[in-house]
Amino acid sequence: MKPDNFPKDIQPFIVPQPQGDLFYQCLGCESTYPIKELLYVCPECGQVLLIHNRDFDNLKKIPGKTWQRIFDYRRMLNIPALKGIYRYHEFIGPNIPLNSIIYLGEGHTPVVEANSRLQARSGVRFYYKNDGQNPSASFKDRGMASALSYIKFLVDTGLASNIIAICASTGDTSASAALYASYLSSDIKSAVLLPYKKVTPQQLSQPLGSGARVFEIPGVFDDCMKIVEKLSQEYPVALLNSKNAWRILGQESYAYEIAQDFEYEMQHKVVVVPIGNAGNISAVMNGFLKFYDAGIIDFLPRIIGVQSEHADPVFRYYLEPDKARRVFKPVTVKPSVAQAAMIGNPVSMPRVIAIVNRYNQISGKQNVFFAQVTEQSIMDWSLEANRNGHIACTQGGESLAGLVKSVEQGIVTDQDIAIVDATAHAIKFSGFQDQYFQKAIPHEYKIQSSQDLINEPILVMPENKEKIPAQGSPLSDDDFKLFADDISRSIAKALKLEKNDN
Repeated sequence: MKPDNFPKDIQPFIVPQPQGDLFYQCLGCESTYPIKELLYVCPECGQVLLIHNRDFDNLKKIPGKTWQRIFDYRRMLNIPALKGIYRYHEFIGPNIPLNSIIYLGEGHTPVVEANSRLQARSGVRFYYKNDGQNPSASFKDRGMASALSYIKFLVDTGLASNIIAICASTGDTSASAALYASYLSSDIKSAVLLPYKKVTPQQLSQPLGSGARVFEIPGVFDDCMKIVEKLSQEYPVALLNSKNAWRILGQESYAYEIAQDFEYEMQHKVVVVPIGNAGNISAVMNGFLKFYDAGIIDFLPRIIGVQSEHADPVFRYYLEPDKARRVFKPVTVKPSVAQAAMIGNPVSMPRVIAIVNRYNQISGKQNVFFAQVTEQSIMDWSLEANRNGHIACTQGGESLAGLVKSVEQGIVTDQDIAIVDATAHAIKFSGFQDQYFQKAIPHEYKIQSSQDLINEPILVMPENKEKIPAQGSPLSDDDFKLFADDISRSIAKALKLEKNDN
């Protein structure tokens, strides 16, 4: 739909122009820095950064109801730059002109209500938000679209050139970074560091297919992250991990989409997300805070962050009820089927602490909770979800397990509606499903395969094994008729089918 066909009072807002005065602010010493260069940590104290807009109060001059109409009408636009996360341009990267924005189909992933059976089993009404339906099949594309659009903006304005983008990854970040960098291949090259034999074959294939330089490093993700941090400090590279504050801005779109998908009614809503490097939960909370501050939503939804007992530093931090006595301690991770969340020292932990405090303070109550779940529950709920029409990865299983745990603890009640995050597509982690069905998951995962959830293919062979079709060697018509009759009888018997009367 063309902007000229929109209501007159909305037309001036439909296609945004560059605006705002953005700056980095340190979460430690609160120093501020201009955004005309790539910064990942504070040059003064080394703490992580957030990006703020000095002109944010100008956005509040537009009534919240008007913002709702602006976003709802933008749904009908055919302008590529506004089809994805930048539908919320003023709240993500208001300084970036539309011609610098990269759009590969990210954002606005479907929100699918669970069927009655799965809701009854979980004890609450809930929806999956399937972020595995992003271009690289994970939620990481939200942050990468933001980070790479900013880098393209720097290139377009002559502030940067010949950029080497680098990231550490448990799989999803590398796939996304390589994909978006490949789109800008003349201006940017990508390199990724992966923990050797700690990512699935599907995830490894993605950055290779996108042309990235892939380096496998002994150890776990946290070790790769330390090397990437060293490289970003000592060499002219662009860091694309969630230490990059532009990534956080892009991932805030997840919160904006939920608000819009539920008609901006956030009362009695619960948003459940897995915690890996803690960038996503930080972004989701920050997004809801911005919409609340601008009057677009009237309530802040409850937030539940979920971790496996095999990688649970954030959960452990919040076990201490007294804020003054909390001390963050990294943990040594154990193997987890929620492989993308297997991080013992999340770089965004300072963001979590700061934003949780503000979120609870503005809510006037505790409104952010953390759940610890077992590996068994992660795997079982992942399989249960996918047996009921979803495409949830193991991190999506982790989220659902956390929701069920929260229902049991009374944090979530039957008055609530939950939105559960499936961060990636189930196919990325199908190897764990195969191991589960074959009862071959290594013992260190502490997972026992339930016969009720095991599903394996059944090979059906005819009695006459000498006469079977093969590629390049078809059967004669008579032989194939015998073959088909034999196979059909075997399948009908297995399915307990009765022959038609006629």
